[in-house]
Amino acid sequence: MQFAKYLSVILASTIKFAGGPLTGMALGLTWPETAFCATAGMMITVMLVTYAGAAIQALLQRYRSAPPKRFTRRTRLAVRIFRKTGLAGIAFLTPLILTPIGGTAIAISFRLERFQIILYMLISAVFWAVVQTVLLYQIPGVDRFFGR
Repeated sequence: MQFAKYLSVILASTIKFAGGPLTGMALGLTWPETAFCATAGMMITVMLVTYAGAAIQALLQRYRSAPPKRFTRRTRLAVRIFRKTGLAGIAFLTPLILTPIGGTAIAISFRLERFQIILYMLISAVFWAVVQTVLLYQIPGVDRFFGR
């Protein structure tokens, strides 16, 4: 049964990183278990997008009726962040603002090395998993919200 709890936290973190610590808290996991599973969930997404990114991009272009707009508000913001802070800034913001899929896709779009993307995303995932999980577990009265 514990495996199902871990899998739930991992799956929640693959889509939206903050979902992992919330799920772990709701399922009654300890904070180290929750932080580890949240990190694993984000890294699964990072690995999938990093190594399957070209295939996904080719598939999207195949079914797209019009070429994508190059300069949107979102792309300008990503370029501005990348110019100021580099990959470290993109990785730092991925668990907070961007999703694991979105942050990795942005990093890939700048044509950076896969190893470098994975390393920076791992450092960011571990940092934010510990910070978010510890902060969530330290909020007084949050146990009552989850029915404990």
